[in-house]
Amino acid sequence: MSRAVKVLCVAPDRAQLVALKQDVVAADWELSPGATDLRGALDQLDVERPHAMVVFGPFEELVALTSDRFPGMRIVTDREMPGSSVVVEKGSDARAALRAQPRPGGPVGSG
Repeated sequence: MSRAVKVLCVAPDRAQLVALKQDVVAADWELSPGATDLRGALDQLDVERPHAMVVFGPFEELVALTSDRFPGMRIVTDREMPGSSVVVEKGSDARAALRAQPRPGGPVGSG
């Protein structure tokens, strides 16, 4: 049984988080519940162990902490931040950026 690639989405409020998750969702991965603050995001990093993170909003501390703790993690952001892997303008661009990354531990699912 293959392990699904997990993605954590982070946005400043619930409405923006829901919109971001709708933009990012794809059959290629599983979305974690998502977070709207630093503590919630850090908790999900520990519990969910996502392979990638999409961060829209002013979360510079989160991105820096995450890139230090998990140097191989793909971090997609909507603005330049230390530790960001790629910067995109909108959520649908984040989906494409996630697709461009190699899958952790080799192929997941059929391919």
